[in-house]
Amino acid sequence: MPDIDKKVPSLKGSCGDGSELALSSLKGQWVVVYFYPRDSTPGCTSEAQEFRDLYPEFCKRHAQVIGVSRDSVKSHANFATKQQLPFPLVSDTDETWCRAFDVIHEKVLYGKPHMGIVRSTFLIDPDGKLSREWRGIKVAGHARNVLETIPSQ
Repeated sequence: MPDIDKKVPSLKGSCGDGSELALSSLKGQWVVVYFYPRDSTPGCTSEAQEFRDLYPEFCKRHAQVIGVSRDSVKSHANFATKQQLPFPLVSDTDETWCRAFDVIHEKVLYGKPHMGIVRSTFLIDPDGKLSREWRGIKVAGHARNVLETIPSQ
């Protein structure tokens, strides 16, 4: 797990649109990486919609938004199309990204423990260093909070 003010790992992943994304290719701009449990669930849909609706504001601040979950590339493609998401969704089926950012933890669903993604967001500065992290967040208003953390240009 990267520490604040330390370089983030050089990760690559497949996106819903079929492209490959490398974090290292985004140096020189702010990068918001948000981890969410599952495509097309109510909370994850609301979170994606908030980032979508604020995406033009993120762009004005030279920030790229990336969503990451363990869903398949096909699932991401369907979710992105249905929600009209203008940013990439990385398919992390092997949990490489999730483990690098330490977002896989035991959770309880209907009284049964299981391993799952804890909703978390990370802000990477233009030099590729971790600037800020939010863990176990509540969806409502979160995208706006992240946006307001990024300096205006």
